[in-house]
Amino acid sequence: MTFVQFDLEKSIAVLERTPGVLRALLAGLPSDWTAPNEGPDTWSPFDVVGHLIDGEETDWMVRARIILARGENRRFEPFDRSRHLQLNRNRALEQLLTQFEALRKKNLAELRGLRLGSSQLDLTGEHPDFGSVTLRQLLATWVVHDLGHVTQIARVMAKQYRHEVGPWVPYLPVLPDHEEPRS
Repeated sequence: MTFVQFDLEKSIAVLERTPGVLRALLAGLPSDWTAPNEGPDTWSPFDVVGHLIDGEETDWMVRARIILARGENRRFEPFDRSRHLQLNRNRALEQLLTQFEALRKKNLAELRGLRLGSSQLDLTGEHPDFGSVTLRQLLATWVVHDLGHVTQIARVMAKQYRHEVGPWVPYLPVLPDHEEPRS
């Protein structure tokens, strides 16, 4: 496998597509597709969109600003991974998709406006669990975080048909009971 080195513009190219991907995948679907999760302490596609909104509001750019401020206190606040569960209880998925799109657009405009160079990408902040992390690592994580949650949403949705695909389960690695294909 060939690995790609971090490139800010290529990263932004992925980040700016996530809201459209989620809208294309989820908008207008019945809650049968968007509300189920994978069991206790797991998230539905609806929940994942709420979590992504939280990241836009309290994580990625907030932490980037801390790093770029070069202040004495570069420690990040812990990220509340379940904040969205209470905030979004009575909201519609369409509202979440629209809010996510607006926040992402605003954050990427700010990120582009920073005109970050290599030396800025090497500046560090203090993660509460990992210690010193660079801005480059934070921004790369933002991209991978998005891709991971797009994958999660697709996986949760695929599992809704786990019992409907019949004998094809061994050939569908997205399902939980995946077995090696028969020879």
